[in-house]
Amino acid sequence: MLTEEEKKFVVFWEQNRDQRATLRYQLLLGLPLGVLVSLPLLVNFLFGRFWYKRADAVGSSQFNPLVLVFAVLLISVFVAVFYKKFQWERNEQRYLELTRRKDR
Repeated sequence: MLTEEEKKFVVFWEQNRDQRATLRYQLLLGLPLGVLVSLPLLVNFLFGRFWYKRADAVGSSQFNPLVLVFAVLLISVFVAVFYKKFQWERNEQRYLELTRRKDR
């Protein structure tokens, strides 16, 4: 027997599981978290010159801003998709467990 909350989840997941499995959906909803995770990398690089002078001297001679932007974007996209895929898998597992319990 399922509780009312579990029944609502089963109905919700039956309606939304295909939409939430798409890469586009996962990227759009996960991107703010991905940016939030990769932003400290950018902040550390920009303000690192104040706390470590030698790294600033070496970094400024070999600095390519395109590499930093690419790294931040790559980390953001990876975290966004990975997190949303993890959420989808967790919800799918819960849905399968609840439907099996309901069928018994």
